Amino acid sequence: MLQRFAYIFVMLLFVPDIYIYWGYIERRVKSKGLRLLYWFPTLALVAAFVVLMYIGSDNPMSERSNAIGWLSILMMAFGFPKLFFMLFGLLGDLCRFIIRLFTHSRARNLHRLFTCVGTIVGLCIFCIILYARVFGLRHFVVNEVALHIPNLPQSFEGYRVLQVSDIHSGSFRDMPDVLEELVKHVNEQQADVILFTGDLVNQRSSELEQFMQILSGFSAKDGVYSILGNHDYGRYFRWQGKDDEARDTDRLCDLQRQMGWKMLRNEHDILHHGTDSIAIIGVENQGNPPFPQEADLPRAMKGTEGMTKILLSHDPTHWRKEVIPTTDIELTLSGHTHGTQFILFGWSPAQYIYKEWGGLYKEGNQQLYVNLGIGFVGLPFRFGAWPEITVFTLQK
Repeated sequence: MLQRFAYIFVMLLFVPDIYIYWGYIERRVKSKGLRLLYWFPTLALVAAFVVLMYIGSDNPMSERSNAIGWLSILMMAFGFPKLFFMLFGLLGDLCRFIIRLFTHSRARNLHRLFTCVGTIVGLCIFCIILYARVFGLRHFVVNEVALHIPNLPQSFEGYRVLQVSDIHSGSFRDMPDVLEELVKHVNEQQADVILFTGDLVNQRSSELEQFMQILSGFSAKDGVYSILGNHDYGRYFRWQGKDDEARDTDRLCDLQRQMGWKMLRNEHDILHHGTDSIAIIGVENQGNPPFPQEADLPRAMKGTEGMTKILLSHDPTHWRKEVIPTTDIELTLSGHTHGTQFILFGWSPAQYIYKEWGGLYKEGNQQLYVNLGIGFVGLPFRFGAWPEITVFTLQK
């Protein structure tokens, strides 16, 4: 996926550059050497892209993910501002043409206005990208949500459930302090139970090894529960065979158990308070193709009849596909979308991909919460879709 994005970025670099060169540089810069120098940043970025993606590695997305992520950010920082400058310039040219067609006025001031607006918008986009990279990954947000569950047992009134999702630990191998800060924020909430809703790694279980001591620091009275997300199956890595892939997934589960986390793979556990109890159900990933479809919800629910149930299911599309039509599960917790790591004034590209992509959704007596996650995939970038820690207070 990141490779496809990179190809788009390459195009976004060249098309605006051609417009700016012929419209501004070629006319106004007399020195041929300086005109040629204008192309150096673009050509350097494209050359770096070719080296990282095609030279010296059979699996660059695994071995060079951080470098490729940085390169993609640079492409965005150079390409997007120039793209919007070009769009405003073309709009100005169009308006100028229409005015000249009907009034015979040259409308030079109008063109200058659009050029000025394009410059300002481009600078704003550059600042957003810079902030999203430098500060966005550490901009933790704790969302407090009061959840009303009509059949909640009395002993669980006020019970605090904390959700964390999509840590993608492999993306932080050069930034372990970010995950240390995550653990600090999580433990400050003093939750009764911590629920992790999948995507602990990007491609392989080995990514988790350097963070086991940090993440084993999660602390809650009733422990930490975890499920698998689509990235946890290792299907984005080139294995020798399916057996190697399956063994790595099993190893990832074993590492989590060594951290003190309780893995739920199409199974459930019961939380007891006094004479009351609720069920924590965890299914394996169940998404639309090409994402893994490994959930066995009937098996996971067996033995929870008549109880208040909280379901952990990584992909939110599972909620409408199976949870609503076939179960009475009161609360489903998901992640997966990341809000596409970008939200501006409530808008996110995620809304064109997922019906439920971030926050709380209700359908009758059933509720779904989609957590925006902690980490990132590919692009080391978050703006608006800040790393999220969600704390639910259960109420009757």
